[in-house]
Amino acid sequence: MSNSWFQFKAFRINQGDCAMKVTTDACIQGAWTPLPTASNHVMDIGTGTGLLSLMLAQRNPNIKIEAVEIDPEAASQASQNFIDSPWSNRLKCYVSDVRDYKAGAKYDVIICNPPFFSHSLLGPTPVKNLARHDVSLTSRQLFTKVYSLLANDGFLSLLLPYTEYLLWRQTAIECNLFESQCLYIKHTPSSPVKRVVTLLSPLQISSPVITELSIKDHDGNYTSSFKELLSAYYLNL
Repeated sequence: MSNSWFQFKAFRINQGDCAMKVTTDACIQGAWTPLPTASNHVMDIGTGTGLLSLMLAQRNPNIKIEAVEIDPEAASQASQNFIDSPWSNRLKCYVSDVRDYKAGAKYDVIICNPPFFSHSLLGPTPVKNLARHDVSLTSRQLFTKVYSLLANDGFLSLLLPYTEYLLWRQTAIECNLFESQCLYIKHTPSSPVKRVVTLLSPLQISSPVITELSIKDHDGNYTSSFKELLSAYYLNL
C-alpha cells in the first residue's frame, strides 16, 4: 500500500485521498520541464495531489499556477497541499473538467500527466479509472483544449508511457501541436524506454531535441544525472 504522504525537501504531499500517488516518473517530469524566464502563467491539467504544480512553484518564484482537477476529493487534497506549502499565494486549484474550464488568459506553460490508457481493461475503482484511463478525456480532446489555451510561443509538457507516446504524437500533429523536445526515461542504461516527457508547441521545428535519462545504473544506484535533476526535491539526494 502506498504511503498517505510523501515528504520532499521543501514541501509535503498528502495523497491519501488521491487515486494516483507520487511516482518517480512524475517527479522527473516536474524537475525536467523547462521554465523559461519569461514564463509567468502556468496551468496544471489533472493536478491530482498537486505535485507538479508544487515542483514548478519551487523552481520559479515569479510564476502563478492554475491547477485543474476533475475529482473533487483529489482537488481538495491538492488545495490543502498548496495551502501547506511555502507558495500558497501563487497556487490555486479548481474543480473542473478541463474541457469546460474558462481561462482568463493564455498560458506560457501547460503541464499534464494525463490518463493515458486507451485500450486496456478497466479496473474495479471508478476514480482510479478516471485518473489512469482516457474514459473521460481522450488525447484529441486534450490537445484541442490545450491548443486553445496556449500562448503562441507556449508549450505543453506531457508524460506518457513510450507506447502511448508513439500514438499520441501523431494525434498531436493533427491538432497542430508539434514536438520540440523530449526526454526518454529508462530504468537502467540497458533497459527499454519506459516513459517519455514530450514538449509540444504550436510552433513547428525541423529536429526535436531528444535526450535520455536512466534512473539507476547497473549496480542499482541512482545515476549522477538523476541525482542532479532531483537533488532539490528528494530528501536523500
